[in-house]
Amino acid sequence: MSANSGHYRLTKTHRVSIAGVAALGAASLALTLLPGGGTAEAGMQHVAPVAMVASQDIGTAKTSIAAQHAAADKRAKDAAAAKAKAEAKAKAEADAKKRAATKAAASRAAARKPVYANNLDGWIRESLAVMKAKGIPGSYEGLHRNIMRESTGNPRAKNGWDINAQNGTPSVGLLQVIQPTFNAYHVPGTPHDIYHPVSNITAAANYAADRYGSIDNVNGAY
Repeated sequence: MSANSGHYRLTKTHRVSIAGVAALGAASLALTLLPGGGTAEAGMQHVAPVAMVASQDIGTAKTSIAAQHAAADKRAKDAAAAKAKAEAKAKAEADAKKRAATKAAASRAAARKPVYANNLDGWIRESLAVMKAKGIPGSYEGLHRNIMRESTGNPRAKNGWDINAQNGTPSVGLLQVIQPTFNAYHVPGTPHDIYHPVSNITAAANYAADRYGSIDNVNGAY
């Protein structure tokens, strides 16, 4: 300090001291400005819980979203299962109705099917029904006339003396048919038995239709 100038000269020591005081004052002011007038440490205690609450809220939100997705998936699976069950039930009911309808139709058809007598008249009439269904021409009179001439109405009749018999294929049955002819002209829907009355008549009528146009046109050995 110079007495001549009337001013104080700040030494290095003085400047350091002043700077220290200023720093202490700033720190004190900062602490004073914290919420509630607390210390910095106390201020940090106010901040930390906020971060923890935010983290907890995010975790809760994630859990809620996951639960919603799981519930949605379960509802979708339950709906799909219910739909599949309903479709299976509907199909089973439809199949049952179809079987019932088929059975009823078969029953009605069986009820409508004529019952033919087990005699010459019944055999001719049954054969005529088959011939009509298959488009084979012929009449009751034409069949009866040729049957009476060939076998007199005996379904077990057998010719053992004509040329066919001599060749090893005797004529048999109501209309005296040989086996090769029966095999070639057998009509589906009748038993494959040459001695069966309806089978024999129908096969012979089929052969006569092919050879002569109709059994009605046959008036002798054919």
